[in-house]
Amino acid sequence: MNKYLKIINAQLITPYRMIKNATVVVEGEKIVSAGAQNIEVEGATEIDAGGQYLSPGFIDIHLHGGGGSDFMDGSETAFIKIAETHARFGTTALSPTTLTSEKMYLLDTLDIYKRADKNNTMGSQFIGMHLEGPYFSINQRGAQDPRYIRNPDPEEYRDVIRHSNFIKRWSAAPELPGAIEFGRYLRSKGILPAIAHTDAVYEDVIEAFENGYTLATHFYSSMSGVTRRACFRYAGVIESGYLIDEMDLEIIADGVHLPAPLLNLIYKTKGADRIALITDAMRAAGAPPGDSVIGNLHNGLRVIVEDGVAKLPDRSSFAGSIATADRLVRNMIELADAPLIDAVRMMTSTPARIMGIDDRKGSVVAGKDADMVIFDRNITIDKTIINGKIVYSKD
Repeated sequence: MNKYLKIINAQLITPYRMIKNATVVVEGEKIVSAGAQNIEVEGATEIDAGGQYLSPGFIDIHLHGGGGSDFMDGSETAFIKIAETHARFGTTALSPTTLTSEKMYLLDTLDIYKRADKNNTMGSQFIGMHLEGPYFSINQRGAQDPRYIRNPDPEEYRDVIRHSNFIKRWSAAPELPGAIEFGRYLRSKGILPAIAHTDAVYEDVIEAFENGYTLATHFYSSMSGVTRRACFRYAGVIESGYLIDEMDLEIIADGVHLPAPLLNLIYKTKGADRIALITDAMRAAGAPPGDSVIGNLHNGLRVIVEDGVAKLPDRSSFAGSIATADRLVRNMIELADAPLIDAVRMMTSTPARIMGIDDRKGSVVAGKDADMVIFDRNITIDKTIINGKIVYSKD
């Protein structure tokens, strides 16, 4: 295998500008140079981008499945199938995400992650587990199984964290008894607490933010807006996300969970540096419409995939996204009027910062991992490169 990879004739997207006719040189798994200068590299494998865009690899920090598999299926094969599916759409790194479940299934999933991470050679890299639940508001459960929803249990969550060092994020409702202590404990272990499936009001949210909950999970979905208690109105989590300037938001920019006016409002209010685009994709991502399952294939929740989204069978609520990362970037440009550079930033450098991996991922800079995507003006993926290796090519 050639030691060097050289990409020429690219429109290189940085977080703040575009470099035309750019050249990027990779040695092994790392970028060694990126810029306008065409450096001669003897014996390098050369890719001519043909004037297409070259961006950092897309980073999806909230994803449940794809290609017919779910991370809760209980198999290493499912993990790898999901990673390979999303790599085709430009995702070079992702956070496998769980659903509310019995503790036993959660521990099993963490064990499978460890094995799959070692054998995942042609798919999106795993950057740590995201546990979504079980500490949620029952009123805001959405498609989460109500049988397993409960308040934070110190004995339980301490045991789960002892079991695995691959947990990097845990989403919970901050108004629950014990949730503030839970957030502080997560931070002490280097784990990001996130606000999700919650009936919190502003007073709850600001206290949670001060105790480590700096990210709002799938903003607008399964969270409170303005509420009334007796005669008085209270700002909810949605208003809090706008009011707290330093709070990061992740958004399902599939155009269904959040239509164009809301995508535009969030982008104009928070800006690209505080927004991470996520698919929140379930197993039907990359598959045709029809019946599907959220969570474990055998005992998960039955859903209907139609209108570009997964719904509960009674159509009372969305039950997950079927989006891929390329669709998110395209939608932010077409529906939210975001410039290409900002749309890419929300899929690369911002999620990298949120997850604390921006020292090695999220931008095409010398010394960082050689994770890159080549795509055309329609955000159709031409090539996905992970650690300097081409894992997907349209040709």
